[in-house]
Amino acid sequence: MYKLIILTIYFFTTELTGQVSSTHENELFNQQSTKKIQDSLKKSPSADHTIINSDPVEPNQQSGEPFEGLDLSWANGNDRRTLNIWSSLNYFTPSVLIDLNYTHSFNNPIDNTVVGSTALARNNEMQLSALHFGGDFNYKGARARIMTQFGTRSIVIPRNDYSPYRGQYRLADAYRYLSEAFAGYHISKWYGINIDAGLFMSYIGLNSFYQSENWEYQASFTSDNTPWFFNGLRIQIHPTRHLKIETWIINGWQSYGVFNSIPGIGGNITWVPNSNIKLLTNDYFGTDAAGIPERKRFHSDNSLLVRYYNSPKSRGVSKMAFTLTADIGFEKGGGVNGFTNGDSTKGPAQYFASAMFYHRIWFFQDRFAWTIGGGLMKNPGRYLVLLPTGQASPLPNPNNPTQSEGAFPFGANPGDPFSAWDCSTNIDYMPNQSITFRIEFVYRHASVPYFAGRGGVTSQTGYSTSTLDPEWRPDLVQSESRLLFALLFRI
Repeated sequence: MYKLIILTIYFFTTELTGQVSSTHENELFNQQSTKKIQDSLKKSPSADHTIINSDPVEPNQQSGEPFEGLDLSWANGNDRRTLNIWSSLNYFTPSVLIDLNYTHSFNNPIDNTVVGSTALARNNEMQLSALHFGGDFNYKGARARIMTQFGTRSIVIPRNDYSPYRGQYRLADAYRYLSEAFAGYHISKWYGINIDAGLFMSYIGLNSFYQSENWEYQASFTSDNTPWFFNGLRIQIHPTRHLKIETWIINGWQSYGVFNSIPGIGGNITWVPNSNIKLLTNDYFGTDAAGIPERKRFHSDNSLLVRYYNSPKSRGVSKMAFTLTADIGFEKGGGVNGFTNGDSTKGPAQYFASAMFYHRIWFFQDRFAWTIGGGLMKNPGRYLVLLPTGQASPLPNPNNPTQSEGAFPFGANPGDPFSAWDCSTNIDYMPNQSITFRIEFVYRHASVPYFAGRGGVTSQTGYSTSTLDPEWRPDLVQSESRLLFALLFRI
């Protein structure tokens, strides 16, 4: 059993306020223990969801570690822990996450089905949304990360991926129970170079795939309608302590396989000038329309995160911060025309424009937090809209791929209009760094009927075993209000 020696670490960040900020959250640990904590928290850089350093790398004595000494535990999409109970282990750092929720839609669909969310699947039921376990392996530069994925998210997340319909071997089933699985090598050059291959988290949309790292539970459209994972090759370069430059060569946009003849390419640039500011941009290019190789997709995702007040010892307000994210993208060719409506040859406009803003205040030495925010999205062509399920699903029927899965499919044709906006607010109670209790209210509205209404999307009885009434149709409505409760556990 290792010993912890109490040490106060004073951290000065004057870039924003012109004042000396309060002591850093790691003040209770000595230098040796703090180093072990930092090493143990250098987890796989899934969307920069890091607290002190971004990657599981071995010490680089010549240059130091990427983002060393910077506190990002406050940032949306980041691990908030400053202590890891596994810090005494040398070559393997375990990780366990459990995500439980209960949600009630005031539309109260009879089949309990949630439409348009990757966080929620069932109304009025206790859900095991996600169970993840695994961890990070490091030995003399060799590195790997494995995390499982069980629960409703293992069904909800990959359902919009058309690539498994190309060819055989049921890729969605083969990968379904893995959220991350990659291996690679760390090169001790500058502040570290990592070369990884496999299944890793996407950075697009700011929010983390792991709910315990997010300020809100039901993500706004910018995050919820953009990728959670990539499958391919990643190269990360840290030329300075504050900067990461990353390139991707991947199978496609949140896809297990390749849609056409070429893979997707993209990259991330993250700059953290100090512990109060984080800026990042993610950019992507690919051909992600199944069987239409001439249709090209471009997407740019950009975020600013600012902590403008920090007083961790305060029994009143202890922190205040905000995030702003804006995305822009389009598809062009193969019958669609980007931002401009064309003639019969070029086709209708097909693009994605969205933004989201969140503000968070922490109280009582960071034990409580209040978040408020929301966003908006416009996506003519609906190529990034989360498709409804059940009898409203336009996805191919796995038993008869020439037909849609639903008898009354939601439209997803070139140029089909879709605009939406949402807002939410929540209260978090965080008695320690391993558990969060959250209560959240969410309102969402779309320009077309989209969310599940009282009649649901399954059948007139709500059960998939019922023979459909010829007069019944999926009950899609334009708005929904919901209340949700979540319990988020992490060690």
